[in-house]
Amino acid sequence: MVLLSAALLGMSGEAFSADNKTGFFSRMFNGAKAPGVAPVKNPQYLEECGSCHFPYQPGLLPARSWTKVMSGLENHFGENAELPPEDVNNITDYLLNNAADHANYKRSKRIMNSLRADDAPLRISETPYFIEKHNELSHAMVRDNPKVGSVSRCGACHTKAETGSFSESEIQIPGFGAWED
Repeated sequence: MVLLSAALLGMSGEAFSADNKTGFFSRMFNGAKAPGVAPVKNPQYLEECGSCHFPYQPGLLPARSWTKVMSGLENHFGENAELPPEDVNNITDYLLNNAADHANYKRSKRIMNSLRADDAPLRISETPYFIEKHNELSHAMVRDNPKVGSVSRCGACHTKAETGSFSESEIQIPGFGAWED
């Protein structure tokens, strides 16, 4: 009986993770390849988008969201980010092919599971998954923190954000230190 209980607990992934959500068996049975999101590997996306803001990994939004983002570059969150049509097509293809609904990563799958079938948020911070994960942060830690300023500045607190890793153990909030949940 003890062996069966241990096996069931292990298969759920609960016994192997700090946040009870990232265990080996959990990833194996939900199909996720890795715990984070795929890192950005498209030089054109890194250059064109990453020159103005954090180059958000495509696996943080579904394809339908990226379609909306890329079709509105003339007013991209208050800025004109228009690009030549060929560049728009290349970047859009990259984003759609690597979007959360096409990714095999734990966080991408969780983001998709948090959305209704027709949801197409324009901001990662509008996804229910993101809201749940950031609900304990105070304005002092983020908005009123001059070294952070906004939840859209992932790399300000997530020390390995550029690699696609958003583990709680890697969070360092400027002026507050390591995140402890």
